[in-house]
Amino acid sequence: MVLSSCNASAQETTQAHSDTPFIQDYSIKYYFEQPGITLHKVASDRNGKIQVLGSDGLLHPRAGSFLYPGTLVTDGTHRPFADKSFADLIEYQQQLVYLDSEAALSNAWAGRLFTIHGMPQAKLFAAGDDFSFLIGDEKELKLINGTEELWRGSAPEGVLEITYLPDSKQFGILTPNALFTFSPEQKELKPLFEGADFTSFDSVDSGTKIVIATSKGYLVIDRSTGNREGEMVTSVPVPELTKVKEIDGHVWFGSTNGAFMARDDGKYNYYQGERWLPGNRVIDIARGPDNSVLILTDNGLAQICFKEITLQDKALFFEEQVRLRHIRNGFNSSLSGMEKGDLSTGYLSDSDNDGLWTSMYLASQVYRYVVTGSEEALQNCIESLDAMERLYTINPVPGFPSRSFERSGYIDILSDPDRWQHSEDPEWDWKATTSSDEAIGHAYVFGVIAELMDEGPVRDKAIRLLDEMMQHIVDNDLYLVDYDGQPTTWARWNPEYVNALPVQVGDRKLNSSNIVAMLQTAYHFTNKEIYKETAFDLMENHGYLENLMRPIGEIGPAPEDASDWAKMLSGSWNHSDDEMYFLGYWGLYRYAFNDSLKEMFRETIIEHWEFERPEKDGLWNIFTAMVSDQFDLDEAIWYLQEYPLDLINWDVVNSHRQDIKPIPENFRQQTIEEVLPPDELPIRRHNANRFGLDRGSGGRSESSAGDIWLLPYWLGRYLEVIDDGNE
Repeated sequence: MVLSSCNASAQETTQAHSDTPFIQDYSIKYYFEQPGITLHKVASDRNGKIQVLGSDGLLHPRAGSFLYPGTLVTDGTHRPFADKSFADLIEYQQQLVYLDSEAALSNAWAGRLFTIHGMPQAKLFAAGDDFSFLIGDEKELKLINGTEELWRGSAPEGVLEITYLPDSKQFGILTPNALFTFSPEQKELKPLFEGADFTSFDSVDSGTKIVIATSKGYLVIDRSTGNREGEMVTSVPVPELTKVKEIDGHVWFGSTNGAFMARDDGKYNYYQGERWLPGNRVIDIARGPDNSVLILTDNGLAQICFKEITLQDKALFFEEQVRLRHIRNGFNSSLSGMEKGDLSTGYLSDSDNDGLWTSMYLASQVYRYVVTGSEEALQNCIESLDAMERLYTINPVPGFPSRSFERSGYIDILSDPDRWQHSEDPEWDWKATTSSDEAIGHAYVFGVIAELMDEGPVRDKAIRLLDEMMQHIVDNDLYLVDYDGQPTTWARWNPEYVNALPVQVGDRKLNSSNIVAMLQTAYHFTNKEIYKETAFDLMENHGYLENLMRPIGEIGPAPEDASDWAKMLSGSWNHSDDEMYFLGYWGLYRYAFNDSLKEMFRETIIEHWEFERPEKDGLWNIFTAMVSDQFDLDEAIWYLQEYPLDLINWDVVNSHRQDIKPIPENFRQQTIEEVLPPDELPIRRHNANRFGLDRGSGGRSESSAGDIWLLPYWLGRYLEVIDDGNE
């Protein structure tokens, strides 16, 4: 079973999120790559049938599901349509209706709808009340109902769209420079609003307003007066708009670079790149089945789906993602070498940080086990801890954790001879030069296991590995010493190294904070005085307490007279350092030697968190809940809810957006005033800058949710700031 005696004592927070359902969006994509054929319209009917009108006829989706795209193929469902050349496609009364050179027709209503229009060059139409249709070609408009021609008139030059406005019982007719209305009752066509560069329009707000999309932004028109409300809105993600459509009360825009939905707070949900769309130039937008939205692009169709789930539902989805595609020799690994997002083509790759990413995933499974008692979580812990243990046994250096290991013959050792080494077992190679990132990750998760799990073999193994690593560090003058007898580049906690750095260089504070946390953790679970003595010697005689308590706001570039190494370390804010700090804070705070130190450590954690708040990182917020009820719970939940289900590293570009506000270059690398939602950003681990706007690998890899999402979620569950939705 589980040991939860420390759980209650850990709680210093009164905030808690009730895990009520929220709306999770994801995309199902259907690619279309047939040269010479263009796509024009998309619609769906009450049965969920989706149809696309192309220049060579009707198409429909084949296969396709989340993460496994389908294609658009010729729709031969209705044989009489196979030889027809349709000019337009609409949804009317939840049925599909077509326009060709002879009639407006449909297979619905027992096929009785066949309204002959007598306009051989008809190109677009809209349906009004009682099966009346306003049909247009280059020169004229006709209003027809059944066999009766109700009205005929000249078409405004260059008609782009015809749309029925049900609230006013009128039709709207858009040209590049004007919006006209036509009243079937009065048989009158008249201009409503004039302008320039119009591309699309729709009625919104129950027909009280009309939104006109242009190549430079959009306009809002009062329907009753025809007057413009305010100035043209240009602060949108992409002002070169191609389509506007209101769907279920939400106004959607298509552009030359993605689609976006207007939110109630004046911002936009932006869907760009292959996480969401098969192509970025949007051609059409329509209501889809099951409250989805259909985005037709120049390279295929996207069905943006909206599903009501809880955070626990999302956690179970990500648990499966990790186990199915991201476990390599027990490590939490990335799926690499994929072909354009095809999950069946990837391979599990090693990483310099296998120990770190696995530590974070393993910690998530410990928290999960403590909270739920899941036997699956326990088995996950056992398997990943076995991988962590082998990092120590596969190399010849006592207490030295390898970065990784792999079967011989699958790594080009000669291409990286400093890292990859042969083990005594000819079947395996191991990766050397282990860094401080791995060390703090190991110390963190070994402490988590030792504190929270009472499974004897598991707990004993974690304590033994913790002791072996820390004894190695103490015996080697506070360095990790590699197979060659030399300290590794980064794992250096010795005062001669640490205190040689200028006080504003981050590694001086970071390494002091981490080594004290690691020594406290080791002492707490082994009771070996050497760890306590070493820690107090560092704090009292070498300034490590002062180092680690130095305000985070004082961290900055090294002075001009500093060494090149110090300048390299402090060229800009290091977000990997943030990850190392916060993982270390577990042992720094929870295993503090006394209450006075614990309160000091609490203060420095909160001060650091204050600087991290703009990034809205879910893990930093939830770690801070360990020490204070003054943390951004809403932002942590926002992070967890907004993180995309699709963790493929698609190309993502935001730097062109007109709805974000850039700020001057700065040391912390904050690029804009407010961080974007996770589902609009490149996939990033917690060691990356969440203000980075552009990145990707063209769908060549998939990240694991193990460290990115599952750790903050299950830590939040353990700290009781997130409930399971059943409380």
